[in-house]
Amino acid sequence: MLFWLPVLGLCQEKISGTVKEADTESGLPGANVYWLNSQTGTITAEDGSFAIPFKPEYNKLVISYVGYETDTLLVESPKVVEHWLQPSNALNEVVVQKKRDALQKSYFSPQNVVTVNSAELLKAACCNLSESFETNPAIDVNFSDALSGTKQIQMLGLTSPYLLITQENIPMVRGASQVYGLTFTPGTWVESIQITKGAGSVVNGYESISGQINTELVKPLTDKDLFVNGYANENGRLELNTHMNTKLTDKWSTGLYLHGNQRNIKEDDNGDGFLDAPLANQLNVMNRWQYQNPNTGWVSFINLRFLSDEKQMGQTNFDPETDRFTTNSWGSEINSRRFDSSWKLGYVFPELPFQSFGFQTAYNIHKQDSYFGLNQYNIDHESVYSNLMFNSIIGDTKSKFKTGLTFGYDGYAEMVGATDYARIDKSVGAFFEYSYDNLKEWSLTAGLRVDTHNNLGTFVTPRLHVRYMPWERASLRASVGRGRRAANIFAENQQLFASSRQIKVLGDQGSIYGLEPEDAWNFGGSFLQGFRLFNRPGSISLDYYVTNFINQVVVDWENPQEVSFYNLEGKSLAKSFQFEIGHKILKNVELRTAYKYYDVATDYKSGYLQKPLQAQHRFFANLGYNSEPNDRGALWRMDYTVHSLGEQRLPSTLSNPVEYRLAEYSPSHSVMIAQITRVFSDSFEVYIGGENLNDYTQDNPVLGAEDPFGTNFDTTIIHAPIMGRMFYAGFRYKL
Repeated sequence: MLFWLPVLGLCQEKISGTVKEADTESGLPGANVYWLNSQTGTITAEDGSFAIPFKPEYNKLVISYVGYETDTLLVESPKVVEHWLQPSNALNEVVVQKKRDALQKSYFSPQNVVTVNSAELLKAACCNLSESFETNPAIDVNFSDALSGTKQIQMLGLTSPYLLITQENIPMVRGASQVYGLTFTPGTWVESIQITKGAGSVVNGYESISGQINTELVKPLTDKDLFVNGYANENGRLELNTHMNTKLTDKWSTGLYLHGNQRNIKEDDNGDGFLDAPLANQLNVMNRWQYQNPNTGWVSFINLRFLSDEKQMGQTNFDPETDRFTTNSWGSEINSRRFDSSWKLGYVFPELPFQSFGFQTAYNIHKQDSYFGLNQYNIDHESVYSNLMFNSIIGDTKSKFKTGLTFGYDGYAEMVGATDYARIDKSVGAFFEYSYDNLKEWSLTAGLRVDTHNNLGTFVTPRLHVRYMPWERASLRASVGRGRRAANIFAENQQLFASSRQIKVLGDQGSIYGLEPEDAWNFGGSFLQGFRLFNRPGSISLDYYVTNFINQVVVDWENPQEVSFYNLEGKSLAKSFQFEIGHKILKNVELRTAYKYYDVATDYKSGYLQKPLQAQHRFFANLGYNSEPNDRGALWRMDYTVHSLGEQRLPSTLSNPVEYRLAEYSPSHSVMIAQITRVFSDSFEVYIGGENLNDYTQDNPVLGAEDPFGTNFDTTIIHAPIMGRMFYAGFRYKL
């Protein structure tokens, strides 16, 4: 959670006031306040206060906040406004009411941010965070291997390790949890997701290279008292989510969130003798506390979570009790245990509402015991993170700053077979970020941080974001920034253990696996233009980003008998272009389409090659329908999404025997998903849907399946779905 400052207009004529939560006196921090169809806006302070210049040419003041109904107020003269926002599930009357967009793009932020709210997450089953990006084009989703069923996300042509993935702005999916961590956050726990393209803020650390994904969880104060969600699909996956929230006092609220899922049916539709999806069990429990006292300026959150996740993969006849670590049958088990705790504290100075401080700290323990056939991999990861931040102004509230200190500790106990790769990472950093917003055309955010790391050395991370609004409903952005990170080569590439490849680490100069840290610059820009066609809203956006690696740990699997890790010698560039258009083509029908082009190439030992398993051309389309609710609140929601991927370069298999060689490129293909939801009332709804409706699957996903202990066994060359058409159903009950 970041503690935002107000942006106060300093002209004599202004609209000022407070935005509050419905039926309370609690101010709502971080709400958007802006004149409709203008480029003048601000956000509320920690106590919900705001001030914005009065514009005689405009008279509709829009107030919005994720999780609440967006309201438009008729304001025709300077005055003080006190307004209560209703939660998105409430339907109390306002002057003018506007439905929140399920996917929101900011015209005012210097950063290129896309906000995915709960309405967007309901367009698909969204059983966990890794499955919550299927219906929007900002993130690419692919399967990482033929066994685990794990979906890997990419942005700007780069995989998730180059993204900073945070939970309420605390780094979360990293280190030991990099591959499976996105499956550890149930979809129903998510209130909204903020996707930032390009280098993120220096406030959140130095590891962001291609962007940041921040997840906001549901709040005990505003979530339903009781929420139950059940899900089942025809492949044997069952899930149950339960939220129970209680307001203990006028200041304290708490919530207990339970998630369980299992799959105990063996599926092998392609007949290769291997499970198409793993047998799995997960138990996930979180207790969340919220404290809010607007009278004194204090706000706090406390989170405690325990998770147990078990997966069994491999051949259908594999029995762990008798076949583990034998050649009777090939199998794999991944057993993870995780404990997370975090505390966030914020304070707004009562006499100086533009000044505040925030403190965040987290302690996590992650334990994974796993094996892949005869390859054993175990990792324990203990992590401590703390961030202290102070916010204030320079001269006036057009110029603001954030400054603070960060401490990080990561202790790894990592065993690859009989080799011990234990290490400790410790870092201390300081940052300063300056923001300027003239409430009209220009705004910028410039940040600098300095960190000292026992394994990465002392280094400087600069970031700059600039926004210019050349005309109405247009936003032009540019950004540049540097990122630095330690590559956890085994934790981030666990799928490679499920093959007969020999693992080679070719480095002896660096302090982590003998390799030097990764270092990259990201720069680019975007343009967003809103429009009205047939008196209905729409937008067009273009963005282009380049990531230039100064140093990179190259994962080279161009030799089918081995995988090599080594530091970059030469160049490595990731270029990304995206064109997107969205329009409400009918009153209740919205269409979003996007085209993406990637040019991601690296100097391997065998030459300068395009990244394998990366489609250079992608097309996306989503068609959504929402009916008008009747007098009981009943309505229909329908969504259809198609992803089309062009051909992908496959890693070289030329040195394999003829029967184990693959083509140089995969065929292009499309995948379709759809869902229909019937809302019977504010309390109950049911949904049915289908994935991979066109039933497209990859031929021969497990190379050498008939001899899994032989020299040509490989489950990692995956360019299309493994499972065919799948249908599911579920319900949601709210009280």
